Amino acid sequence: MKKFAIAAATATALTLTMANAAFAQQSTQAPMTLAAGEVTKAKEATSDTWITTKVKADLMTEKGVPGSDIKVETNKGVVSLSSEVAITDAQKEMAVAIAKKIKGVQAVSADGLKSE
Repeated sequence: MKKFAIAAATATALTLTMANAAFAQQSTQAPMTLAAGEVTKAKEATSDTWITTKVKADLMTEKGVPGSDIKVETNKGVVSLSSEVAITDAQKEMAVAIAKKIKGVQAVSADGLKSE
């Protein structure tokens, strides 16, 4: 009876160990695959957020540009500038030039900037 109990306990322990190892393999591989895709999305989002923040900061610190009146949005490196307040053509050109200088900017659209 003692031998049977020891054999049953050993078999149970081995079964649990193997099942646990198989589960651990599955659970670590699937999230890693998912995480790799999420990291790419996070990088893009972080880059776009960083670009938006940097463009906005540079517009705010530039004399002659109404940085507080210009809205900045970035999508995959493309910066869109817009405003509710009319600005001069010179201010518009300066805002576009400032945005183009930022690392990571692919293109700049100023279609949303109202001209005087």
